[in-house]
This record gives sequence, C-alpha cells and structure tokens, in this order.
Amino acid sequence: MKLYYKPGACSLASHIALYETGTAFEIEAVDTDTARTASGADFRAINPNGYVPALRLDDGAVLTEGAAVLQLIADRHPDTGLAPAPGSFERTRLHEALNWLSTELHKAFGPLFLASATEDEKSAARAAVAKKFDRVEAQFSDGRTWMVGDSFSVADAYLFAVTNWANFTEIDLSRWPNLAALVARVAARPSAQKAMKAEGLIQ
Repeated sequence: MKLYYKPGACSLASHIALYETGTAFEIEAVDTDTARTASGADFRAINPNGYVPALRLDDGAVLTEGAAVLQLIADRHPDTGLAPAPGSFERTRLHEALNWLSTELHKAFGPLFLASATEDEKSAARAAVAKKFDRVEAQFSDGRTWMVGDSFSVADAYLFAVTNWANFTEIDLSRWPNLAALVARVAARPSAQKAMKAEGLIQ
C-alpha cells in the first residue's frame, strides 16, 4: 500500500491514520504544481484529479478523496477504533463530520493558498475560516475530547490536518482555545509525530 501525499496537505490526515493502524505502507511525495511524484511519475496517471491524497492498494486499485481514504483505512482496521461501527448512529455522525470538514472547513482555506488571490480575497477567506472555527469551538464547548464519540477517530486526524494550516495563513488559533487544545492533543500522538517527521514538518 502506498500513500501519495504533499507535505502538510490534507493527506497528512491519512498519513496519521495509517500510522495509527500499525500496518506497513509506503509514502511518496507529490509536487501538485508539476503533477510529478518524487520518483518522477506522472501523478495525473495515478489520480486524474491531480491532488492528494491518493492511496494505492496492494491489488493496484487507487482510491482518492480524503474522506473516502480515511474511512477505508478505518474500516480495514476496526480494532483501532478509528471509526464507529458501520450502521451505528455514531458512524453516521462520523460521515457528517468528514463531509463538513471536506466541503466547509477545508474549502474555506482555498483562497489562502492561491498565488493569484488578492489581499481582499484572502481577508474574506480568513473571515470564512473563522466562522467555521467558531462552529467547532462551540461543538467542543460541551467538554468533549474528540470530534465524534469518546475516542480519537479519523475525523480528528482530518480536523487537525486542516486546522494546522492556520499556522501558515496568519490565523491566530488562540481565539479558539478548545480547538487549539484538540490540535495539541492530536499533535502529541505518536502517529502524528511520525507522520509530521516523515513529511519534514518537524524535526
């Protein structure tokens, strides 16, 4: 199994989840600007969408879209507790969380990574991200530790990977102490430490 990733991108969530499972896997970095992998392969031949993550399974099949990759990893390793049991209401909550993270929070950051974005567009994007962070902060105000249920899940890995972008986009997380605490909890996990070191994000 091989994970195609870009350092610090949303693929970090899948990277963390794979380490949580303890399974053997390979990684290969992708330059999404040139659509080339570290070995020189044409990434669009692997994933026509051109973005990460992409997960090549042992049988050669390639799965894309972060939320789908995360759920596959969790489902193939049910003993890890990375997702609630299929068919349960809690599992539906996980789907809800992953969909929101993908379509709302993740997308809100988009203009902040566009070289062509104007300062007004970036300012509007920061305001949009702040509103999403307000929602997460309110969700965690009930004292919960994790996004879904009572244990770490792939939703927390995704939330961590995306929220961490605040550090590179002039957004001060101290405005959202509950969210900042979640980021710290995930960052301290051995799986996150391994993934971030492998991607060159920390020493």
